[in-house]
Amino acid sequence: MRLLVVGAGIGGLALARGLLAAGHHVTVLEQAPSPRITGSAITVWSGGVGILRALGVCTDGLGARIDRLETRTDAGEHLYSIDVGHAARWLGHPSITAPRRELLARLADGLPEGTIAYGRRFVRAKEGGLGIQAVLADGGTAEGDLLIGADGHHSAVRRHVWGQDPTVPAGWATWQGLVDRRSRITGAHHGLMINGRAGFCGLLPAGPDTLQWWFSFPWRPGAPDVPALPQLRERFAHWAPPVPAVLEGLRETEIEMFPHHTHRVRRIWGTERSTLLGDAAHTMPPIVAQGANQALEDAWVLARLLAHRPANLTAALRRYEHLRSRRIIPIARLAATEYTYRYHPPRYDRLVPSPLVTRAYARWLYATSDYLRGRRRWW
Repeated sequence: MRLLVVGAGIGGLALARGLLAAGHHVTVLEQAPSPRITGSAITVWSGGVGILRALGVCTDGLGARIDRLETRTDAGEHLYSIDVGHAARWLGHPSITAPRRELLARLADGLPEGTIAYGRRFVRAKEGGLGIQAVLADGGTAEGDLLIGADGHHSAVRRHVWGQDPTVPAGWATWQGLVDRRSRITGAHHGLMINGRAGFCGLLPAGPDTLQWWFSFPWRPGAPDVPALPQLRERFAHWAPPVPAVLEGLRETEIEMFPHHTHRVRRIWGTERSTLLGDAAHTMPPIVAQGANQALEDAWVLARLLAHRPANLTAALRRYEHLRSRRIIPIARLAATEYTYRYHPPRYDRLVPSPLVTRAYARWLYATSDYLRGRRRWW
């Protein structure tokens, strides 16, 4: 088959790898003029790492392995720890945090020359006969048997197919970045989640000497546009160590801010010859760290369903959407609550034994992954 994939992000490139391995011809239409090098880090849990490896992506030396996640209060009080290594042993794959640009480079590595067409912005699609045509902003077109929109939470494909952008602000935003020579703040494989009235702070190693940091707190569109660093210091500089050490030495140019968005996940995502993948289909706040992971899950399931050209392509797309929407809907609903801060205040967290949280978290990772659950041949 000839497949058109709009968007050279994590989900789009993973799908391209899966479809190419099945012998199909794939063109990835990317509006950016060159590979993206912006963005902070991505946490890929056991299911996502398993998918990367199954797609032939080398994960050796990628980012940093996460063995333990510790939760503390803003006063420095230990609440509980999650033994992520336990989940890795049970599920068969580790969890890692890696800079987005490095993960994208690994996904693109080895793709046939010309697979990714940069500088090609999707505008609309025309369906008819036995195929679908993508009309591009430069006046050109691309034709295929199917079109998959993997172009993120501002998806042009979704807007064309659904006739609207369904996303709404979730009432929160995250300020984040990557800094070098700060790995000793957490330890090589140790992550910290710190919760307080001012908001939420996360610290994760993202490489041998790289630290990913982020701060999340309530934010509304229309809020005054002021420099980020003074806001962060005002809210968080009085927190217990190691937060002050993270803020010390930061520069305004190192800070990336993105508002959280959400929308109701639909049961049907596309048309007779199109569908959506990743954030285009199910934008959710990052609080449960599932955005990139669910994009990988989408790519894995769709590639398996299309591996051997099904007799009814439309039925295959609807099957994919049915399988994935039922898995994603509860995840998206949980993410939309921004649950870590709003519904799990520290006074309750300190009552939960760490071994119990560890077992629950391993089962949560299993429950969110069609790859881990789907070793059976439901496709």
